[in-house]
Amino acid sequence: MYKLMAIDLDGTLLNSFGEVSENTKKALKEAKNQGTEVVLASGRPISSTESIAVELGIDNYLISGNGAAVFDIKNQKILYDRFLSKEQVLQIARICEANSFFYNVYTEDEVIASSLSHNILFYHKENIKKVEERRTHINIVQNIEEYIKQSSKDRFLKITVCDESKFIFNSIMKKLKEIEGIDVLEVAYMSRKKIKDGTEDVDIQYYYTEITNQNVNKWTAIEYLLERLNIKKEEVIAIGDNINDQEMILGAGLGVVMGNSNPKMKEIADAVVADNNSEGVLEAIKKYVLK
Repeated sequence: MYKLMAIDLDGTLLNSFGEVSENTKKALKEAKNQGTEVVLASGRPISSTESIAVELGIDNYLISGNGAAVFDIKNQKILYDRFLSKEQVLQIARICEANSFFYNVYTEDEVIASSLSHNILFYHKENIKKVEERRTHINIVQNIEEYIKQSSKDRFLKITVCDESKFIFNSIMKKLKEIEGIDVLEVAYMSRKKIKDGTEDVDIQYYYTEITNQNVNKWTAIEYLLERLNIKKEEVIAIGDNINDQEMILGAGLGVVMGNSNPKMKEIADAVVADNNSEGVLEAIKKYVLK
């Protein structure tokens, strides 16, 4: 039996509209009831990841910021963290501001952005369907760099940088890689999500990268939990779709990726299931987790 199941959110557990099917919710509950520790492992802020965990009845632990923090849901405290410092964030912000790159900064409880674009627009549309206390807190400010300078906060989960042009995005990557002491995620394909605009389905597509402190990834955060819970890595199943899931897919006893994953992820996975719009996580739970 797999004693711990780590599941990514966007592109994996959540469909293109940011929803979890009722059948998948039931399967997650069954897995939890049989003794499998279910852990959401996301790039989202703690508060946003927690709101989804609560909705699904997952009440022990979660991983946020692509592994920058492990959060104890029951006791409402951070157990493990690898945050970016304010100095690191300001260095990245200066490059983004000087080159007019769209970026947003993730803290434990909010996303700081300058407009409702790209990933922020998706969060905004997702929020409309949620009650106030379960929304991703979006803080729109006029100038992110100046806001961070004046902020009392001194630790940050990650930064996301987006652009619709591949040419511009490649120049973003080149500049960011010159900064020392950070990890810049290599994502070779566009993020594709959907939002409702009246009765129409509207695509949101953009190239993006995520910046964290050095040596931050979901598997390192999972290893912290394994030691805490006395679980072996062979007893872990990890389910994901993107490059930020790579380490946990390789590290787990069983690494499962979605049908919508990029080709590189499919090459390194132990198994491939249906896509996130066809209940791929449900397929994985039924096939590999439930007795």
